[in-house]
Amino acid sequence: MMHAKTDSDVTSMDTSSSPKRAAYYVQSPSRDSHDGDKSSTMQATPACNSPVDSPSHHSYGHHSRASSSSRVSGSYNIATWGRKGNRKHGGDKGWPECKVIDEEEGYYGERKGLSRRTQIFVGVVGFALIFTVFCLIIAGAARPFKVRVSVKSLTVHNFYFGEGADMTGVPTKMLTVNCSVRMTLYNPAPFFGIHVCSKAVNLMYSEITVATGELRKQYIHRKGTLPVSVNLQGSKVPLYGAGASLTDLVDNGKVPVTLIFEVRSTGNVVGKLVRSKHRRHASCSVAIDSHNNGPIKLKENACTYN
Repeated sequence: MMHAKTDSDVTSMDTSSSPKRAAYYVQSPSRDSHDGDKSSTMQATPACNSPVDSPSHHSYGHHSRASSSSRVSGSYNIATWGRKGNRKHGGDKGWPECKVIDEEEGYYGERKGLSRRTQIFVGVVGFALIFTVFCLIIAGAARPFKVRVSVKSLTVHNFYFGEGADMTGVPTKMLTVNCSVRMTLYNPAPFFGIHVCSKAVNLMYSEITVATGELRKQYIHRKGTLPVSVNLQGSKVPLYGAGASLTDLVDNGKVPVTLIFEVRSTGNVVGKLVRSKHRRHASCSVAIDSHNNGPIKLKENACTYN
């Protein structure tokens, strides 16, 4: 006697007889109307449950939804798809709800660009490179501007030559000199000022320093001129072997001496980050009149500057 097969029997036979395969269904809503036109672009989405590989009772559907929800991380959205229509016998034995994991569009979009920390780092490095190039250009432009020195005159206030003894008691010729040097310093730089100084301005006779002075630190504005006067003093300087030749020169009234000094200049081009430093060496030959205390003007060719 033949019995009619129920829906549950058919489902059980299909499940046991056929191998489990991943099922897909296509859902492509129309862009123009809602009358069932499916001519637009379609996309196949894997279905997690279908009537072929899942039981028809409701407990499996709820279990599937619970297990699927527990595996979804916080960076994904769960799109719930339901089977619309085509339910058999009007009951609840249709396809259960399918949960599809859909990645957020912004998840990979944020990783394509640079992070905020990387952008800040690149910006700082770029600014440092640009600023360094700028400083190098300014330093190169400021390098040719070297302070100019011009010695004008030498005035002898006191000149005494006589007998004496050094610190050890050895008798020798002694020389005492008190004089002053007038000079002019010029800053040729058009866009920064300079600081000038000279630690030792020496008056020498036969390679012996008979008087010395110091040019204290002073400031010269851009394209500015600064007249300065330096006092040189030497008290009871022992001459030793050079004293014998000096006796005749003093009697004749002409004592050849050499004025030697070095002017150091420092210009703050970009604050203290970029500085322009130069040295100007000067050497002048002068003949001192031991009987005349007036100023001795120096000719242009009497001094050499380098």
